[in-house]
Amino acid sequence: MPTMNATTWLTVAAVAALLLISAFFSGSETALTAASRGKLKSQADRGSRGARAALRVTDDSERMIGALLLGNNVANILSASLVTALLTDIVGRNGVAIATVIVTALVLVFGEVLPKTLAIINPEPFATRVAPVIVVLIQLFSPVVTTVRALVRLILRPFGVQADPESHILALREEIAGAITLGHFEGAVEKEDRDRLLGALDLSDRTVDEIMRHRRDMEMLDADLPPDEIVAKMLASSHSRLPVYRDGDENILGVIHAKDLLREVARLEKAGADLATLDVVKVAMKPYFIPDTTALDEQMREFLKRRTHFALVVDEYGTLQGLITLEDILEEIVGEITDEFDVVDSTQALKKSDDGSYLVDGTMTIRDLNRATDWNLPDEEANTVAGLVIHEAQMIPSEGQTFSFHGYRFEVMSRRENRLTRLKVRRL
Repeated sequence: MPTMNATTWLTVAAVAALLLISAFFSGSETALTAASRGKLKSQADRGSRGARAALRVTDDSERMIGALLLGNNVANILSASLVTALLTDIVGRNGVAIATVIVTALVLVFGEVLPKTLAIINPEPFATRVAPVIVVLIQLFSPVVTTVRALVRLILRPFGVQADPESHILALREEIAGAITLGHFEGAVEKEDRDRLLGALDLSDRTVDEIMRHRRDMEMLDADLPPDEIVAKMLASSHSRLPVYRDGDENILGVIHAKDLLREVARLEKAGADLATLDVVKVAMKPYFIPDTTALDEQMREFLKRRTHFALVVDEYGTLQGLITLEDILEEIVGEITDEFDVVDSTQALKKSDDGSYLVDGTMTIRDLNRATDWNLPDEEANTVAGLVIHEAQMIPSEGQTFSFHGYRFEVMSRRENRLTRLKVRRL
């Protein structure tokens, strides 16, 4: 049996060094992949060079993974070759089998599991330490990595798979929403906090027609009414702003604010003029029209920019559909906002029965029902519960009819003309 000479010891030392290199690449891959970019950005803002390097490295994850896998595979293959040559020289042909077992065990324990475990326990500290080195290695491996990337994309192209460098930015919002939902599921985030955070994230995906007050439910003032009647209606309303129309509610002339109307009445009284001379159109503000397809976050920015809280919603043909206020958008984040002037409806929009079912107002939005009950009814085809039932039934149901779809049972409790005003819903 050959003795342990200098060449043998050099080979053992080289294998040990290669295992360390393999561990470095494996741990770096795990740490840089698992590290939170939010935490790294926070550390970078506080002056951490390692965090800045980690952010720079992870900006191009495909290039980073290519460089790390290249270094890791070279180290593993070279260590396997050295051990195989050494054991073949010592024990002969059986050395290949023995080398396979030994290298597999060494790489698995010291080159993969151990460094990855250390990296996953503290990904951000690990990533900030290795990132400066990885930046240099990426530059060194750049020609090989670029060639491999081009080859991989060429292979994937016939299958319709294309790399999108902006995909991680687009996926960040879904990642945040998923983390919030998971936090609520595990008890770390309260339901109210979850609803507010997800409500804020969803504003860009929702349009004004989903939450607007429909024209059927709008309070409006006829400009041709006697001035004293206009003042009485304004004072009797629970709203501070009302649209003013003439010759039909499609002909909106302006929006009157209660303060402006009362100021004009006070001015007329001070001047000794008769209230009959009041011109409500002259006092009203110019109406602000928006399309029903406007995203909620965009409309909120417009409200803040214009310093107004009230907009009239029209469809693509210019037909009045309803109105929306800044408060309506804020309620999608913080929930229902009520004040001392709001009229409290004696029939609640959602009421739980003893049998576990819910009595639901037909105009209640599916989103609000899902938030209140933690259900998952789809809202792609309809905004309201009544709309969902009509869409699925392909008809306007009568009182007493029941339907089952999407894992829930719907019973029509009351109907007014062509509107479903009250339904009973329960999970099947």
